[in-house]
Amino acid sequence: MWRDTAITRRLGLDYPIIQGPFGGGLSTVGLVAAVSNSGGLGSYGAHLLAPSEIHALAAEIRQATDRPFALNLWVSDHDEGGLEMSAAAFAKSLARFQPFYEELGIAPPTRPEKFTVRFEDQIGAILDARPPVFSFVFGIPSREILFECRKRGIITLGAATTVDEAVAIEQAGVDLVLATGFEAGGHRPAFLRPAEESLVGTLALVPQVVDRVKIPVVAAGGISDGRGVAAALTLGAQAVQLGTAFLACVESGASATHREKIFSPDAHHTVLSRSFTGRLARFIRNQFIERLEHSTPSPLPFPLQSWFTGFIKLAAAEHGKSEFMSLYAGQGAPLLRHRSAANLMRAITIDLDRLWYARNRPS
Repeated sequence: MWRDTAITRRLGLDYPIIQGPFGGGLSTVGLVAAVSNSGGLGSYGAHLLAPSEIHALAAEIRQATDRPFALNLWVSDHDEGGLEMSAAAFAKSLARFQPFYEELGIAPPTRPEKFTVRFEDQIGAILDARPPVFSFVFGIPSREILFECRKRGIITLGAATTVDEAVAIEQAGVDLVLATGFEAGGHRPAFLRPAEESLVGTLALVPQVVDRVKIPVVAAGGISDGRGVAAALTLGAQAVQLGTAFLACVESGASATHREKIFSPDAHHTVLSRSFTGRLARFIRNQFIERLEHSTPSPLPFPLQSWFTGFIKLAAAEHGKSEFMSLYAGQGAPLLRHRSAANLMRAITIDLDRLWYARNRPS
């Protein structure tokens, strides 16, 4: 039966369905609980949260569900040159974004003491919170951290964009590997080679990873309905992670404008760009991306680019100005039909039951 896999048994799930973690306010406790209470694994992207916020978040999720859930961090929290900025460099960058601030009526931000929360500070809070699953992207935690996870009964899940990355994740002692194809919305979490050199499609990546590693594989990228889940399981995956499909649900932290864009014809046109954060990610194309990609200089390193554009994204979302929003979406968005997590889970499981019965019924 399709529901019984190595991952559902390991994690105690009813269905091999994982909700992709979203950062930047797109994750919510409500979405995590809705997915977990429906028999899947809800996930929360915590990479922008301070340690105290991670503690509070884990407690809040446990109040909302008694089922397994995952907390997600970015192992690599900055690119080269991304932690500091001189006053002169700050002023120069501020001038580049000033036209956008003016268009949105934003006061120019002042130079902060720091531009991001460090992974090395966050991981202690994760270990203390003991989520059932700790998932991570952009690298692999140290062996010491993975050892502490095992000691605390925390199952680990690492993201790979290539076979080599999947092998490295297994060799490090991670429990599960997420094979994420380039069709996925959001960031491309490559860590062994540049993201632009790590663009392997889900259909090609998943079976190659399955053939090379012994740990269970989770498939992600462009999967939006029961057919996609069935295909991934047929390729050897033991579970599937859906991102855009859950981001489009009313329980997510995406604005109403963002969710409507995912269901609009514009979702047929996504693009990989570094414009919003300095790291490569897939979005619905809009004016902001067009203007940044046709200007110089290149985007700042992460998280500096993300810090400057954060004010633009927030104001645009508040005013419903989609041309300036970071409209994360995967290539499977045009297949989406459901706007609540419970309905999405129900539709996928019904489709899979039907497909499984059709394939296995007596002749």
